[in-house]
Amino acid sequence: MTTGLYSHPDCLGHETPPGHPERSDRLRAVLAALDDPAFAALDRREAPLVERSELLRVHPESHVAAIEAAIPAVGDVMLDADTHVMAGSLKAAQRAAGAVVAAVDAVIAGELGNAFCAIRPPGHHAERSVPMGFCLFGNVSIGAKRALDHHGLERVAIVDFDVHHGNGTQDLLWDEARVLFCSTHQMPLYPGSGDPRETGAHGNIINAALPPGAGSVAFRNVMEGQILPALDDFRPELVLISAGFDAHRDDPLAQLELVEEDFAWVTQRICDVADTHSGGRVVSTLEGGYDLEALAASAAAHVKVLMERGK
Repeated sequence: MTTGLYSHPDCLGHETPPGHPERSDRLRAVLAALDDPAFAALDRREAPLVERSELLRVHPESHVAAIEAAIPAVGDVMLDADTHVMAGSLKAAQRAAGAVVAAVDAVIAGELGNAFCAIRPPGHHAERSVPMGFCLFGNVSIGAKRALDHHGLERVAIVDFDVHHGNGTQDLLWDEARVLFCSTHQMPLYPGSGDPRETGAHGNIINAALPPGAGSVAFRNVMEGQILPALDDFRPELVLISAGFDAHRDDPLAQLELVEEDFAWVTQRICDVADTHSGGRVVSTLEGGYDLEALAASAAAHVKVLMERGK
């Protein structure tokens, strides 16, 4: 088996205003890095448009309809101070969620060993009825519910190492006992959630907050001391990753001090858990990362590990 790479040109059509950090060049940088001959073995697949029924696994109809109604024919519309939509935003978001659903299907079916979804807009800040933090739909949560409700899995884990807390994922899966959501993130920082006392309705949420300036040692310590043991105890049948690379020391939006080797290391350790409990089944999806060089190098390090482990 091999590693799948899901993306689509429509994800570039979500053209945020000049100066916005979540810009289309982010995805171009990642895809350019993955065009290197070292990644020739990737199984490159087009992300499909998500079925509306998949969005409704985690969002109410009113949320989906509100996003659709907000899309302008020209110009852009601000949904909040950070989150904009324009003519190409709906298709981009539909491709982003569709990529995760398709990757989950292919990995569970055994067509792929694991997969990476190079998509935008990201998704882990989108709450049930609130688009925010550059996010419209909860991509990784949709993938988790697809695995549970369509494929009949009983335990799915999500590991989110984006520097910002995945408040949307937490909101969407707070009551879902079949999902273990584990997050490392900087605190204090946007969006203000992610206190370790936020544990979910069933003790199914683990928030490991790191202070500004924390680096590799602190990150690895919380992974080895909290996240990885919890994953092992949970025995997931599928592991999803919210792969944000904005904890990199060069990122302009936060103050953690990680480097590419940290992202490679954590990917290895997550794959170890997947090998033990999930038959190696891992689906990763791009979240944050706003320094283009750091983002590209970190994503490449992450995918390189997935390819090594997905053989």
